[in-house]
Amino acid sequence: MGRKIVRRRVIRATREGGWRPREEKLAGEEPLEIRFGHTSYTTSMRTPGDDFDMVAGFLVGEGVIRASEQLLSLRYCAGTDEEGNQTFNVIEVQLGPGATPPDAAKARNVVTSSACGICGTNSIDEVRKKAGFELDASAGSIELETLLDLPDTLRESQKLFSSTGGVHAAGLFSTAGELLILREDVGRHNAVDKVIGAALRSGMLPLKDTVLQVSGRASFELVQKAAMAGIPLLTAVSAPSSLAVDLADETGLTLAAFSRKHSVNIYTHAHRINKA
Repeated sequence: MGRKIVRRRVIRATREGGWRPREEKLAGEEPLEIRFGHTSYTTSMRTPGDDFDMVAGFLVGEGVIRASEQLLSLRYCAGTDEEGNQTFNVIEVQLGPGATPPDAAKARNVVTSSACGICGTNSIDEVRKKAGFELDASAGSIELETLLDLPDTLRESQKLFSSTGGVHAAGLFSTAGELLILREDVGRHNAVDKVIGAALRSGMLPLKDTVLQVSGRASFELVQKAAMAGIPLLTAVSAPSSLAVDLADETGLTLAAFSRKHSVNIYTHAHRINKA
């Protein structure tokens, strides 16, 4: 947990005149560069940890890979900080047969923030053409009561959030409500990448009878990532965007949001959620 949690001295000030030094735990945030060969493709800010999962999940979302055998290797490149310590902030990818090598001309040679996603109509149109798996209309059926329990199960399992209060979470659940994979990160899209990457590296794709629960809002990018991995149902504790709803409707994905203990809004393909 050394780089996931960073300790810093702060001053706790109160309206009543309190002024007390204390130590706080902060969620770590560092850049991660992805390279193919020796060519840089993109750099994203993330919470260190589960980096190989994050890269694998990112490649699924980009339409580069769809199965674990299409990813031959992931390795950290040599790199040190000012004190000579290995940074573990650069990963080199070697693709296998059947993978779709990314277009170097479309490399994101900028640093993407942990809150950032893809943008622009060209990118959106391109993503829509890359559908990784067809979403089976009969897959992913879940009881309403089970769905409503997922946010609490996710929150209870968030160790990093409990320590720092500064990270998002994504959890992959079975339709029976069993938590299969949990990942946390300062970026909500990174957390989803880490979940999908872990599933890919375990040979689980397509994720036919699963539910993806996220701790924040439901953006276009999260719907895209879920659809690319074959996840039929995405549910969020906060609001969806209009484009997220449009894409979910178009791809056949069930999108639910504002999920609370007693209610949830179902925006698309409600047939997968069984009434109480």
